[in-house]
Amino acid sequence: MTALAAAPEPALLVLSDGEVFEGEAVGAPVSIASGEVVFNTVMSGYQEVISDPSYAGQIIAFTYPHIGNYGTAADDSEAARPHCRGVIVRDLARRHSNWRADDSLDGFLRRHRVGAITGIDTRRLTRHIREAGAMPGAFGTANESTLLAAARAEPGTRGVDLVGEVTTDRPYTAGSGPRRVVAYDLGIKSTILSCLGELATVTVVPAHTPATEVLARRPDGVFFSNGPGDPEQAQPAIAALRSLVGSVPVFGICLGHQLLALALGGRTFKMRFGHHGGNVPVRCTATGRIEITSQNHNYAVEAGSVPGVTETHHCLNDSSLEGFSVSGADAFGVQYHPEAGPGPHDARHHFAAFAEMMDRRRVAA
Repeated sequence: MTALAAAPEPALLVLSDGEVFEGEAVGAPVSIASGEVVFNTVMSGYQEVISDPSYAGQIIAFTYPHIGNYGTAADDSEAARPHCRGVIVRDLARRHSNWRADDSLDGFLRRHRVGAITGIDTRRLTRHIREAGAMPGAFGTANESTLLAAARAEPGTRGVDLVGEVTTDRPYTAGSGPRRVVAYDLGIKSTILSCLGELATVTVVPAHTPATEVLARRPDGVFFSNGPGDPEQAQPAIAALRSLVGSVPVFGICLGHQLLALALGGRTFKMRFGHHGGNVPVRCTATGRIEITSQNHNYAVEAGSVPGVTETHHCLNDSSLEGFSVSGADAFGVQYHPEAGPGPHDARHHFAAFAEMMDRRRVAA
């Protein structure tokens, strides 16, 4: 006779403002896991979200109620391991069905030592975060007072260097395209590397690499990736950008876009609860064309704050700045993720634009 699986252990999620949610512990066993709690509205792609290094320091709450129904597959991870602090779901699927799957989501979380909590009223949690803003929280099997103390002791992401936790230790090469690109790893996703690898042979370098070392490689272009946390803490990358813009074509995505703005003298700010989802509408200012985009950021560039640029894209939900190009230089950035394919692939053209920029610069030289 097959032994019955042990019943899940009761667990709590406690936010720093004292709000309490009851649930059950799943994933890796944890007494206390703390981090900044944010919600993501995707209906699929949960493995890609969980493994995105941009979530370092954060606990991910999924608004879609059923998570895990198609399991996980090794090829779908965006990094070698998740960097998030934990996962919150309404209903974790106990069985999965997918011919590609090599593990369940619960097994994936256990293997990577990521704790999770299920049975949470995620609608109430999402409404609370929308009203109060993203905030620190703690979950686990510890008692309520212990979890509340952990939540209130959690520093969140403001003023914390999270890029240093996720960047590569040493340079490595990816892709085999005809151009040469140096990519700063601020928390780079594997799908970004796949897109860049179709265009170029990509040398991925640590986030603190000086511009002189990059230019010594004689690249056709330089890319600044997505990544976690407060952009003002990535000062080495900002300093490198100040030297690179105007010397070589530059393309930045998400955090890379924010760092480009700071390098040019612009300002960034922390949003109330950020953009985390797979269907965010963005309008191109020049054409009026609407792109349905994937986004994951808690910080944004202040519209009108960046000197010497043309603002190219804005979010239709809140008018926030989503992209700009640098006047008189081959450099541009977008806040959203053109490499992601949550269904639509509306924004993939930005990689082609980067390739055209590199080719034009190479011909002119």
